[in-house]
Amino acid sequence: MSSTVLSRHSYIESKSRSFWQGTIAMLPLSVAVLPWGLLAGSFAIDAGLNPFESQALSAILFAGSAQLVATGMIKAGTGLMTMLLTTLFITSRHVLYSVSMRSKISPLPTRWRLILGFLLTDELFALCGQQKEQHFNRWYALGAGLSFYLIWNFATLVGIVAGSHIPSLNELGLEFAVAATFIAIVIPNIKSLPMVVSVLVAILLSVSLTVINVDGSLMVASVGAMLAGYATEQLQGVRV
Repeated sequence: MSSTVLSRHSYIESKSRSFWQGTIAMLPLSVAVLPWGLLAGSFAIDAGLNPFESQALSAILFAGSAQLVATGMIKAGTGLMTMLLTTLFITSRHVLYSVSMRSKISPLPTRWRLILGFLLTDELFALCGQQKEQHFNRWYALGAGLSFYLIWNFATLVGIVAGSHIPSLNELGLEFAVAATFIAIVIPNIKSLPMVVSVLVAILLSVSLTVINVDGSLMVASVGAMLAGYATEQLQGVRV
């Protein structure tokens, strides 16, 4: 009996340890995203949403870039269908994330797949997407994803309160947090020639197309970068 209790206690300790390890590992990205959350909250208030609606964007949609774009479209009076299609297109990269992590997530019970699927962000993928199947720990991923979700919503709440009392808060340059967060995600993962080529092509296309005012420059740059990285990977395989 005591052996069973001891074993159960050790299992609970192991889950708790993995959960907090994930939380701590995500902490740098959680801190980096705070200005982004402030921007999302204040921008929603500036767009005419009430505090409840503004918080619901972060609680339900939980996608920083899509939230900012959707909020801007609400402010501009864009139609619902256009807004939904744009949001779907912006967040479509999550389909690639889920495919990449399918072998790790699919063996888990349905409740775990739903929870981790909802918490899957660029940041969580950067932290857990490269882990091998035998090293993937659901409690580690839960700690990382849940802590990021809570901090994002807390930052949004602060932005909502501040946006309600400080005029033009969204004009203070907080949008740089968006670029800073993605830089922090991408740089540590540049470990191969295809990745280097993808990043360079993405930078060159996005900047040059934006300068000459090409519509959808970011999407064109994304597709071009993926194709360039894939082509480089294929050329490496041929040479080997």
